[in-house]
Formats: sequence, C-alpha cells, structure tokens
Amino acid sequence: MKITQLLTEATIILDVKATSKQDILTELINQFDRAGNLNDTGAFTKDILAREEQGTTGIGDGIAIPHAKSAAVKVPGIAFGRSLPGIDYASLDGQPAHLFFMIAASEGANNDHLEALSRLATFLMDSNFREKILNATSKNEILQAVNDKEIELEGPEEIDESKSSLSPTSKILAVTACPTGIAHTYMAAQKLTDKAKEMGISLKVETNGSSGVKNRLTDADIAEADAIIVAADTKVEMARFSGKPVIQTKVGKAIYETEELLNRAIIKDAPIYKHDKSKEDSDTSETKNGFYKHLMNGVSNMLPFVVGGGILIALSFFWGINSSDPNSADYNAFAAMLNTIGGGNAFFLMVPVLAGFIASSIADRPGFAPGMVGGLIAITVTGVDGVSGGSGFLGGIIAGFLAGYVTVLVKKAFAALPDALEGLKPVLFYPVFGIAITGLIMMMINPPLTKLYTGMSVFLEGLGGTNQVLVGILLGAMMAIDMGGPINKAAYTFGIAMLDAQNFGFIATVMAAGMVPPLGMAIATTLFKKRFTKQEREAGKTAYVLGACFITEGVIPFAAADPARVIPASVAGAALTGGLTMLFDIGLRAPHGGVFVMGLVDGGIGKVLLYALAIVAGAMVTGLLAGILKKNKIQAI
Repeated sequence: MKITQLLTEATIILDVKATSKQDILTELINQFDRAGNLNDTGAFTKDILAREEQGTTGIGDGIAIPHAKSAAVKVPGIAFGRSLPGIDYASLDGQPAHLFFMIAASEGANNDHLEALSRLATFLMDSNFREKILNATSKNEILQAVNDKEIELEGPEEIDESKSSLSPTSKILAVTACPTGIAHTYMAAQKLTDKAKEMGISLKVETNGSSGVKNRLTDADIAEADAIIVAADTKVEMARFSGKPVIQTKVGKAIYETEELLNRAIIKDAPIYKHDKSKEDSDTSETKNGFYKHLMNGVSNMLPFVVGGGILIALSFFWGINSSDPNSADYNAFAAMLNTIGGGNAFFLMVPVLAGFIASSIADRPGFAPGMVGGLIAITVTGVDGVSGGSGFLGGIIAGFLAGYVTVLVKKAFAALPDALEGLKPVLFYPVFGIAITGLIMMMINPPLTKLYTGMSVFLEGLGGTNQVLVGILLGAMMAIDMGGPINKAAYTFGIAMLDAQNFGFIATVMAAGMVPPLGMAIATTLFKKRFTKQEREAGKTAYVLGACFITEGVIPFAAADPARVIPASVAGAALTGGLTMLFDIGLRAPHGGVFVMGLVDGGIGKVLLYALAIVAGAMVTGLLAGILKKNKIQAI
C-alpha cells in the first residue's frame, strides 16, 4: 500500500492555526473526523493523549508524529499539519516543531496499512525530504514529495544486514520497539542503520512493530555479535541475549543519540546481560526496583475507585453529615445512594483491587484472583471484637505480594505437567491452589495485622500540637521532592490509607502540599517574567490550571530545566503548606480534585478559607524563592 493512499488532500492542513501542543492535536484529530476516518473523536483523542503520556512524540528536527492504534479509527490514515512559526511540543531536542504527521491505525489494521505508516516515519529522517515538505506551496506538492520518496526508498522493515557496510572489526545488533509499534520503532531502526553505514559498522536491526517482528535476529547473528543495542519502551524478548554486552535504553535515545549508542557498542561499553528465568522481563529500560513497580501497579489501578468513591462520599455530606443515616433528621435518599455507591461499593473494592493488581504485576493474570481474594480477606476478617475494616491498606499490600509470589510458586510446581493438561493450568490449578494458599495464610495473619493497623491509626489520630505539625511538614516535603515520583506517591498512598481509616486530616495535607509546586512556579513566571523564557512563561499559565487540579507533575518542566533552584523552592513551599494544614486542623473527605473539592472541607467556610490560606502561603513561598534564586534570562525567547 502506498502512503498517499493514507495521506490525502482531505487529511492535509497546509498551515495550521494551532499555537500549542494541545491545539495541534485537536486540529489534526478534527481533520481526521472531517475526512471520515474516525468512529469516535473523543475515544481517539483519549488514545492519542495516552500515547503522549508514555513519552513525547516530538522527536526533534522540527518533527512530531503523534500516533495511536485505536478502536475509534474507522479508516487508517495520516493527517498532516504544518506550522511555519513552530509550536512548542516538548520535543526531545527542546526546539519547536513545524511538521506534524498524526498517524491513526485501527485495531484491526492489516500489515499493508501498518507498513505504509511505518515507512513514512523513516522518510522523515531525510533532511531533504523535510525541506521539500516545509517549502511546499500546495497540498499536491506535499503528496508529490511523499510519492517521489516512496519510489526512491524502501521501508525500514526491509533493512537487513546485507544493506549495511560490512566492517570486519565490529558487528553490532539492535532491537527497536515502542508501545504503539508504528512510528518510533521504525524511525529508530532507520536512524541506527543510516548512522552505522556512515561509520562503517556492520549493523542488523530487528523491529518489533504493530505488524510483528521484522528482520528477526537469528541465533547465529547473536553468537557473532560484539554488542547489542536494545532501544525499547516496551517488552521485547531478552533471554536470547544472555551472556552478551547489551545496552538497554529508550527508543527515543536511538533516534536522538544514535552515534553515542553506536560508539558505546563498538567499545562494548555495556554490562553483560544475565537473564533471570524466574521472572519475566518487564521493561527493558526499567530503572525502578520490582517492589516499587508492583506496588505502583496496584496503586494506579486502585485510584479510580479511591477518587470516584471518595468524591461521591464527600458530595453526600452536602445534605448533612448524617444525611445517609435513615434514623437522622438530616436523612436524604439521594445522599444515601451517593454514600452507598462511594463508600459501600467503590471504597469497599479499593483494597482488593490494590492487592489484585499487585499480584498480577508479579505473576501476570493468574495472580489477579488470589490477590483480590487476599485483599478481601484483609478488610473483612478482623479477629478483633468491635473493629471493622480489618488491616486496611497494610493488609492489602501484604496480601498482594503474598498472592503474587504464591502464584509464581504454584506455576513452577505445575510446570512439569504433561502438555495435554496445559489448558487446565490457568482455569483450574492456578486459581484453586493460588486462592487456597493465599486465603489460608491471610486468615491466620490478618487478625494480628488488624491490631497493628488500628494501633497505628489510633497513634496518628492522637498526635497533637507540634507533633502533628511536624508530620504535616514531612508529608508536604515528600509531596514536592520528586513531583509525582515514588516519594510523592508514598505520601499520597499514606493519605489514602488514613482516609480509609476515617482520619481526614492527612489527605487534606497531602493534597494541599501537592498543589503548591506547580502553583508556585506559575506565580514565579508571573512575578519574575525576565527570569524565564517565553516558553517557560507559557508553561506557567498551564501550571496554574494543573496546580489547581492537584496535578503536581505540572512543575516537572521547570524542575527538569533548573532542578537546583526549583526543587528546594518547591519543597519549602509544600512543607509550609503541609504544616499549616495540620496546624489549622483541616479535614477533607475527598481524595482528589484540588480547588474543586475545597467546598467539602469539614468545618464550614472558615475552615475552607484557612485551607486556601495554607495553599496560597506555600505557593507564594515557592514562587518568591524560585524567582529570587533564578537569574535573568539573556534571551526572552
């Protein structure tokens, strides 16, 4: 299939109106919609944004290739937009993007479609081709340039070792893969191949794309290789490389730091890869340890239950604190339904879901059921008179890890069964033995865990005065120090655990503190304009919104550019807010929502104003410190 069957006049915008990343994405999606390529614009937008969250598709050299493989795509296609002034797209090289190719692949796209889409990605690596597109005066000129290039070159999936220069001194292998497998996979392959030819290196590249593995590395290739580059943002087969020097990196590095990677491979600047057969290779570029990865898998999947349920519970209190109690004068049937949905159901499920997804992260799908059952036991089997809720989050975390590793052992125990029984393992042996063993252990350990958990809650609730303020300062600092990273998530998870234990002060503290870093940097860009670039000032406007919505990650662009000043300023402001929130004895029943849930603060308008004061005070401290510490920019660009 030719690329011009996917890129047509109906999907080209010669000069876009957009001036921001969000605008250009919206404009191209709307162009697809007008051309009849989409079934559901909203669903496709969600899939495009989900891909952007995994890493920017602004690859540098003025190019951005947003893409998604989505059920919302009716007809696969390519939409093109051009911005001569350029748009800040958070590209890998930090420069504005001018050429935007949005790729829409349907979930059932055939190999012809996928290969054509990936072929376009490699064409963009040619500077002459980019120049023709940039200078085109009509849609026909753009289509002609694409057609001419297609005649000139073959796609990257055809690349093989025979097309590389054959230097006898170094033989390098590479594997490229991205989550979608449409653009970056093939662009990285093309860039590595082109640079290897230029350097006189023998290189063979395997691509793991949506249409399958192309140019697969053979056992003989691997045996003869001096080093291997694995540039992947998703799982690839790694066991075959055991005993070889392997450089593991992100796919974007292969596009943007190609020569550096090849030079490292030539001198074998890479550890010898040792495959651990006891576990799956989860992420070739993973830097987080296994415990954190498994825990965050549970937390991230639990959050919708926490946020949705928590806000519904909080909303029910608009009719009175006892509005869900049929025996109260404040009783309201609608409020009672909200409370039942949020508390009796969504909140009830959050610990089992936490445990289930921790376990499935460890043992894949067979771990999910034992984890869910273990989590359910954690919150229902107390063994302590008059205590409900069991061991809560503590028990749920333990149940998740217990179920995961129990399932791993069960899978190993049944590994020697005949092939004829293979189909019975996931539907009979794994669930029966996994649930039974996990359940029996949890039944025995949960009563003492319940005592420990309730004891911790009582201790924290009993803190007062200076001790409580110190806890608030600590939690506030944790929310700001890594801006959405593991320390931030640990503080937030602690706040949720205390919310589940009916202690509403800690979640109020972590939410307020988490709002401060982006709000503070937004204030800094407003008060100290000469000390920030034009792009940073624009980012500051967005940071107001992100901070107000309790999205701490809104400060990351500033921290990445100047961590030595931004992080200390953020920590100082967030710590102040955390301490003040505890000092003012603020309680909040909603686990997320930022300023939009401030009306749900316990204690009426007075407490709401004090809560706002704590947030504003911390944000001002962050803004003033950041502005004072930074120097004026020489170029206000």
